Amino acid sequence: MDRDLSIYTGVTRKFGIVDYVMFGLLLAVSSCIGFFFAIRDRKRDSIENFVHGGKKMSIFPVSMSLIVTFLSALSLLGNPVEMYNYNTMFWYLCLAFVFAMVLSAWIFVPYFYNLGLMCIFEYLELRFSKSIRVLASVLYIFQTLIYMSFVLYAPSLALNAVTDFNLWGCIVGLMLVVTAYTALVRWTDTFQGLVIIAGLLAVLIQGSNVAGGFAQAWDIAQERGRILFDDFNPDPKIRHSFWSVSIGGGLFWMCLYSLNQAQIQRVMSLPTVTKAQISLIVNMIGLILICSVCFLIGIVMFAVYADCHPVAFKLIAKGDQLLPLFVMDILGKLPGIPGIFVSCVFSGSLSTLSSSLNALSAVTLEDFVKPFCFKKKKLSDLKITLLSKILVIIYGLAGLAFAFAVSRLGAILQATYSIYSILNGPLAGIFILGLFFPWANKWGAGAGCITSLTMMLWIGFGAYAKKIRTPLSPVSVEGCNWNLTTTMIPTTLYMNTTQTILNNTTPTPQMDAESSDPFYDMYKLSYLWYTGTGILIVVVVGLIVSFITGNMDFK
Repeated sequence: MDRDLSIYTGVTRKFGIVDYVMFGLLLAVSSCIGFFFAIRDRKRDSIENFVHGGKKMSIFPVSMSLIVTFLSALSLLGNPVEMYNYNTMFWYLCLAFVFAMVLSAWIFVPYFYNLGLMCIFEYLELRFSKSIRVLASVLYIFQTLIYMSFVLYAPSLALNAVTDFNLWGCIVGLMLVVTAYTALVRWTDTFQGLVIIAGLLAVLIQGSNVAGGFAQAWDIAQERGRILFDDFNPDPKIRHSFWSVSIGGGLFWMCLYSLNQAQIQRVMSLPTVTKAQISLIVNMIGLILICSVCFLIGIVMFAVYADCHPVAFKLIAKGDQLLPLFVMDILGKLPGIPGIFVSCVFSGSLSTLSSSLNALSAVTLEDFVKPFCFKKKKLSDLKITLLSKILVIIYGLAGLAFAFAVSRLGAILQATYSIYSILNGPLAGIFILGLFFPWANKWGAGAGCITSLTMMLWIGFGAYAKKIRTPLSPVSVEGCNWNLTTTMIPTTLYMNTTQTILNNTTPTPQMDAESSDPFYDMYKLSYLWYTGTGILIVVVVGLIVSFITGNMDFK
């Protein structure tokens, strides 16, 4: 093992001049691509071109765009850490992608594509009523703003870990860049997708070399209990089982690709339904490959730090900074390579934020600005496009405010899934109720959505208040260089904290909390079942209320 690693030296490497240059250069290229096409197409400045790319995009750039839209820094940073902190059960996420993409490609996308709607929430007005459309739009706006805040926070945390940049300076800077660069077309996403793949492969290959080969890294992870694929327990309280990851996760990703304005905009930019379906399958393959590389990196990272947990050793403050530390440890000697990797993390977030800003702009324009502010006045395409870009700036500033709130939460991957799903289930449930149950009416949709939202907020905040946590898998600090005094407190004072980690006993509520609270089991529901539970509540309550109210006039 390389003795220059931070766990032996006690010193964390930072960016050098070449790293800053490469980082800035790659971000500049992304921005320039967007600006180039924006200038080139300025004479075709219409809202159709802004939202759907004029329906002239080809399969490859749209597929790359679909990949990087939700494969942000949250996945790039969170997936390896999941392998490090727990085990490989989360690898069944690849099955979730297959489940989600097949349903999306052959059920949902053809339906919405053939409707030809600018905004998918128009369907809810056609199916139910305007009030249901507004309710769903408000939920979507809050959901996307929260997601954007995580996407802002994650890469900024990574950059803060490897540079001397202030965390909030990184967050503000990223939001300003992405708000300015949000453009008309998808070729920027193609470049960013290639950067992400190159960065991940560089980390995996060099990390395997440092660990003594990938086979040895796998053996170490297996010996320490990180390799696990046989948890088939159907209990929904199990954090990651085969069922929660593949089915619960599949429902989560199905909603992302089938019932989300940002992704529907992507597939609507293709000229035919068949090409839209092909783009989703290509996207599925790309997601599986990239996430699998992230999981492999997590295994290698664990092998390198198997005998010295960097958080316990006080090299970093939280687990979400593990991957940036690892990158600097294994690639820090190669000028410019760490800069490329961190730009890869930022590239994922740039695309996600850009897509989210475009989607928020489209939803707000179609569901609120046009019907309530310009109901009797028809606006030209030029004015509508200008309004869309103004809305992008407004939502960019709003994202900064939300980022401050999420910075107070725990591990970014689980926190993102949890909070997003609390709103995702009720929102997706309205669409599923309308699409598959023709006898459902407005009153059922409204009651189902509100009931589902109330229940999911109760479960989510109850779990947070009760500090429901799955203990981390055991880690070791036996190999740390405890002779150092620059990065830690004296060993005698620190052993209690270390022992807590070694004994796999993260702080939990008092034992009587479980017996005294009749809803404690409900709070322990795996966060991956939040979306499915929310959908189920909407459908059940919606059907009951629809049967009670009957065929009423909804207008």
